[in-house]
Amino acid sequence: MATPKPQELVNTIKPAPPATEWMDTPVDLRPGTFCYAGKPKFVEYLGFPFPREWRPQDEDWKLPPNWKEIILEGIRDRLLRFRSFHLFMDICVRCGACADKCHFFIGSGDPKNMPVLRAELMRSIYRREFTQAGRIFGKLAGARELTPEVIKEWYQYFYQCTECRRCSVFCPYGIDTAEVTMMGRELMHLIGVNINWILEPAANCFRVGNHLGITPHAFKGSIEGLVDDVETATGIRVNPTFNRKGAEILFVTPSADAFAAPAIFTLMGYMLLFHQIGLDYTFSAYNSEGGNFGLFTSNEMMKRLNAKMYAESKRLGVKWILGGECGHMWRVVHQYMDTMNGPANHLEVPRSPVTGTVFEHAKSTKMVHICEFTADLIRNNKLTLDPSRNDKYKVTFHDSCNTARGMGMMEEPRYIINKVMNPANFHEMPENTIREQTFCCGSGSGLNTDELMEMRMRGGFPRGNALKHVVDKHGVNLMACICAIDKATLSSLVDYWVPGTEIGGVHELLGNALVLDGEPERTQNLRGEPLKED
Repeated sequence: MATPKPQELVNTIKPAPPATEWMDTPVDLRPGTFCYAGKPKFVEYLGFPFPREWRPQDEDWKLPPNWKEIILEGIRDRLLRFRSFHLFMDICVRCGACADKCHFFIGSGDPKNMPVLRAELMRSIYRREFTQAGRIFGKLAGARELTPEVIKEWYQYFYQCTECRRCSVFCPYGIDTAEVTMMGRELMHLIGVNINWILEPAANCFRVGNHLGITPHAFKGSIEGLVDDVETATGIRVNPTFNRKGAEILFVTPSADAFAAPAIFTLMGYMLLFHQIGLDYTFSAYNSEGGNFGLFTSNEMMKRLNAKMYAESKRLGVKWILGGECGHMWRVVHQYMDTMNGPANHLEVPRSPVTGTVFEHAKSTKMVHICEFTADLIRNNKLTLDPSRNDKYKVTFHDSCNTARGMGMMEEPRYIINKVMNPANFHEMPENTIREQTFCCGSGSGLNTDELMEMRMRGGFPRGNALKHVVDKHGVNLMACICAIDKATLSSLVDYWVPGTEIGGVHELLGNALVLDGEPERTQNLRGEPLKED
């Protein structure tokens, strides 16, 4: 089914109560609004139960005979293990403060995409099975039976949530509905109900070290190809190393940085920076992925994928880890690493070999974000920059949900941007759409798949709308961000909602502005385009 044209899609957004009560409104699994089922080979490879061929649009999902008992036992287990989950089931008063904060509700008008109602999909079962009021009063107490139709509803709406956590910013009780979505996805995995776009990348990561399934020698070859592109653009040949034992720093970045535009321009910027300051670093071709699709799957999968980076740092004998522009890698490291795999006692507290700055906040994880590292270099006057090389761009900045709300990184990227370009060419989107209140790209959390394109464009409507504001008002022509998924998904979003706008990385802009020792006069940027418009 073709995705509606932008105005056609807008015309369908009519937030209004449905004709029937939400419990009596059946799920509508139509093309463009759901993801394809996980392929049995990937379900089996990752060790999840009940691998089988099935399709969401079929009546019979071939659930295991005791599926209901499995789900209820799964809920009981998680209520005991996760106090936050138990609290989130009990304390919501349905005030509605979160209702209009979700990008999927704004873009679809579907009440079940209101965070409060999305969580009710789970709470209604909790009340029926785990509270006395629900057992006695049933529907009057907001309780309902667990049926196959409920599982289909969970599948539809827990995979129409990008776990961006914007709703949690506005909840007076601090409920994080993303955590409810995570539990819903975990529970569905117990009965073999999952989506392929998440399982296949996670399986690839275990098999060859990255989501894309690229072999180690192909990963190395791709970066070496980018070395040629860097030399063409700047006249300087950088010399990255791979799997080098004894290097001071292991550099980990999303694999997309090595393979897909516009992310590759960000990686070119990293390499120029490391070359200029003489950083003693190495890539790992065996753990060539910073992203963590476990965050979208289960707590156990998240822990297993996070452990790979630290195992590789131990094998190579590095001192600490430097991480690239990524979203979910940083949310996992910042929010979950310590209680899952930390502290990383085989590493040292990160210390910049150039400025001597000790990154005290990374004492436990031993991992520093590239924007923290670069901002420190600029603040200590260790880089020579020519902001005029970015004069062709009028830039805005998209706060990635996982770095902004997940780890509180909002000022460092802006500090870098305002040093590598003329500050007069930087324009913020409206205040209620950036920093902590940033709107999601609409395709995070493993939903960056083409069969979901209609919902992706609906979910991206608020971000596209805010971007259009600065495009129309200030002539913005590039939106920078620090997340590989954003770089991939926002490209589709701007083509749909704000055509003509480009997506780029903060370190792409840095690479353009960075004045290198011994370089010839620069005439083109890292995209191979002329530095100056005619």
